[in-house]
Amino acid sequence: MNGIYGIKRKEQNREGRRKCWKPIFERSGNDQNHGRLAEVTDIAMYDKKKVDYSLYLVTDRALSLGRSNLAVIKAAVEGGATLVQLREKEATTREFYQEGLKIRAYLKGINIPLVINDRIDIALALDAEGVHLGQGDMPVDLARKILGPKKIIGASVFTLEEAKIAEKLGADYLGLSPIFVTETKPELVRQIGIEGIPQFKAAVQIPVVGIGSISESNAYEAVKAGLDGVAVVSAICSQEDPRAAATEIKKEVLRAKRS
Repeated sequence: MNGIYGIKRKEQNREGRRKCWKPIFERSGNDQNHGRLAEVTDIAMYDKKKVDYSLYLVTDRALSLGRSNLAVIKAAVEGGATLVQLREKEATTREFYQEGLKIRAYLKGINIPLVINDRIDIALALDAEGVHLGQGDMPVDLARKILGPKKIIGASVFTLEEAKIAEKLGADYLGLSPIFVTETKPELVRQIGIEGIPQFKAAVQIPVVGIGSISESNAYEAVKAGLDGVAVVSAICSQEDPRAAATEIKKEVLRAKRS
């Protein structure tokens, strides 16, 4: 078996469609089938050059008021979310994968890209559109070797030096953090601020997405300062009406882009 993580490299079948092998973890009768491989047909792949970073939802079940990730995602997408990152810090590998299956199926049906937080193995197993990596995760260049040129790779950055390195190593976009100090990342005590955004945008050629206490009250200023989009957690996940919250934030982002 060729490839990394037991993934067989793509080959042409008699119909000219690409074939690949992916690990699956569902039960088959009483057998766990941990190592069984399922053959799937990969007919089309999302064009990462067309990604719209305007409103980037990052999930957090702990902040979702008892609602499922899928329920929040559906509401956010209806409100205008253009990209979704599935983040499961406490889940086991099996739980993460099973959670991702439902979300992947929904988002693929409406052509919204799914990015997996940290876990390249989960991204591969789900055939997600990409992965988002923190500074303590796998280096971007190694992730690129594993995922190939067509997958989206995002990188969290906190300094100009990190931003330049991430771009050089092959990141497709940067997650600039924190624009404002945020309760979801209490370890980050120094914020970029609106005034800090332009220097990051000027330092790289790839899209820059801001995260950190961004909401409808400051999304306009953040995008006006140069961000290509805003990544949001609690401003959508923790709201009584996630759809309405997403709608208001999206309005502010688009207003800034038009001005």
